[in-house]
Amino acid sequence: MFKKRKNNTKILFTLILAAAAFTSQAIDITANLPARISDVKAGGQQIVLLGDELKVGQQAPDFKVVDNSFKPVRLSDFQGKTLMLSIVPSIDTGICSLQTKRFNEEVAKLPDSVQLLTISTDLPFAQKRFCEQEQVNNMAVLSDAVWRDFGSSYGLLIKDMGLLTRAIIIINQQGKVAYLQLVPELAQEPDYDTALQVLRQTIGS
Repeated sequence: MFKKRKNNTKILFTLILAAAAFTSQAIDITANLPARISDVKAGGQQIVLLGDELKVGQQAPDFKVVDNSFKPVRLSDFQGKTLMLSIVPSIDTGICSLQTKRFNEEVAKLPDSVQLLTISTDLPFAQKRFCEQEQVNNMAVLSDAVWRDFGSSYGLLIKDMGLLTRAIIIINQQGKVAYLQLVPELAQEPDYDTALQVLRQTIGS
């Protein structure tokens, strides 16, 4: 019994050290990212976003995130599809939950040539639990928690918070950014109607 408890303590200590090493590495990564004061506000204060600023018309940067099994997923995996990216700070909070469920309903009405992705920095376990509870099954829900590669590549990582700012991005079949909506207040829902209208126009063209 004592030996088993000792082994469990050793495993826990190893996990704590690994988590500390990961946190330290994440801090080093974000410290070297370009920073800019954005028009996005949280509680009335402008937030600082890290990473290269994304522009409409540019080639969408590739990125690496993970699914709920920690399997890596890249933008290049969806080559030839029109993509809508729904970006949320934390999927299990009120506004983020509404946004995710709304797009899960909308994507069911769209052709197979469209792929909708929701991306947040929530751990894959939390995303999986949320999707099962809320029956979110029409789109992929992906995590940027491991490498912060998406947030830094798309300039959407909130400084000192480790979260992504709320946004919608449409990428056309040629891999170019066709639409970018940075929601002006972090606690506000996005403009669904405009985003969906642009998405349909992008599919048509």
